[in-house]
Amino acid sequence: MGYGNSMSVKSKKKLKRIMRSELCNRCGTCVALSEGKIEFTGREKRYRPKMLEELSDGEADRILNACAGKTFSFPEYREHFYPDPAHFHPYIGPYENIYTGHSTHPGIRLKAGSGGIISSILIYLLEEKMIDGAIVTTMSEDKPWLTKPIIAKTREEILEAAQSKYIITSVNEILAESQGFRGTLAYVGLPGQVQSIRKLQKAGDPTVANIRYIFGPFYGNTLYFSSVRSFIRSYGEKDYRQIRKLWFRYGEWPGNMRVEMKNGRIFELKKFHANYLIPFHILKNSLFCTDFANEFTDLSGGDAWSPKYEERGQGFSIVIPRSRVGLEILENMHRDGWLELSPYTEEESIKMHSHGYDFKKRGSFIRIGMRRIFFRQVPDYGYRLSGFPVSRVLMELLISTLFLLLGTWPSRRMVELLKPAYLGRIFERTRNTWKKSTRSIKRKNL
Repeated sequence: MGYGNSMSVKSKKKLKRIMRSELCNRCGTCVALSEGKIEFTGREKRYRPKMLEELSDGEADRILNACAGKTFSFPEYREHFYPDPAHFHPYIGPYENIYTGHSTHPGIRLKAGSGGIISSILIYLLEEKMIDGAIVTTMSEDKPWLTKPIIAKTREEILEAAQSKYIITSVNEILAESQGFRGTLAYVGLPGQVQSIRKLQKAGDPTVANIRYIFGPFYGNTLYFSSVRSFIRSYGEKDYRQIRKLWFRYGEWPGNMRVEMKNGRIFELKKFHANYLIPFHILKNSLFCTDFANEFTDLSGGDAWSPKYEERGQGFSIVIPRSRVGLEILENMHRDGWLELSPYTEEESIKMHSHGYDFKKRGSFIRIGMRRIFFRQVPDYGYRLSGFPVSRVLMELLISTLFLLLGTWPSRRMVELLKPAYLGRIFERTRNTWKKSTRSIKRKNL
């Protein structure tokens, strides 16, 4: 395991700055590697890592080098983990092929957020004894309003952890436990979390020695837990500790946000309508992440947003095997009848998620540029995309201004006076109008 020359005092200062800044993505790596010297505080509030004891020079160097919040070189890690990909696109990343499809197991498909492909892969690997467990994120049993990483060792545990979790997750906290796990693991995480795992793997860190496969969903944004508190307050419930069960994609695709309270009350809102919470509660780090398609996994996937799929319901996914190992797993599962897959072109896939690619690969770089102007900390990804149309830059100024204004305490409180169903309808209509009016700007030169 090599981390280069000790950076001692500099490492500690840099680490503290990242932990206190908007660059921290709450992945949990620092907590796992600190052996109790760092922990998360205020999980129902700002959810920040806090240093409880001074780190040794070696500990600080190790944690800083594993942190992807400030530095992660896309070109360097692409070259290391994908030296000879079949295809590459600066938006999609390295990949072997692209498919749309779904699980052929109705129970898995229904339980999942979209087509159930990642859940199916984990179950397949487990039942074929290619892994002994899977690192996934589920909802806590003790605090069902918060997320919790676990090592799933059964089909039931994998299915319980299915679906997206739109509040902060810190799955890498579990590395302190998974290092001692006897057996081979698969890992599922968001881009920032995956990037940290890749940094640890490249450094030969023992905490990730038993992680054989890495999978992950496409990524738009993460919300603070305040989004859930705000949602139930809109229905007159003030105590989030009375939540009995929380889902973000409940029911048939695309699903609903659903909260069940201990007093028997149930609140449910369409997934697209519940998106009204995003501008009020978005984690700022989401705005600086440039990885939409989870480029450093063995295989990544997301919802297949297309009218021809959406009108059929049930759940469809777009899936991108990136490594040859990921492609082999997918092909074997298709051959064995686990998955229904159809080839999809690069152009079609970018068009399908043009909003997401534009938000991450153009919007994020514009937002990072704005921070640089004001001498704020910015992430270093080892590359930059630039040369965007002036119209796109002006559009981003408007978007960033809205995020700034709507993210304030008065705006959050004011929106809670309105019914979520009413807000959801307004948000969806506004979003559709915005998408149509800005389509040419967002897709220009995309």
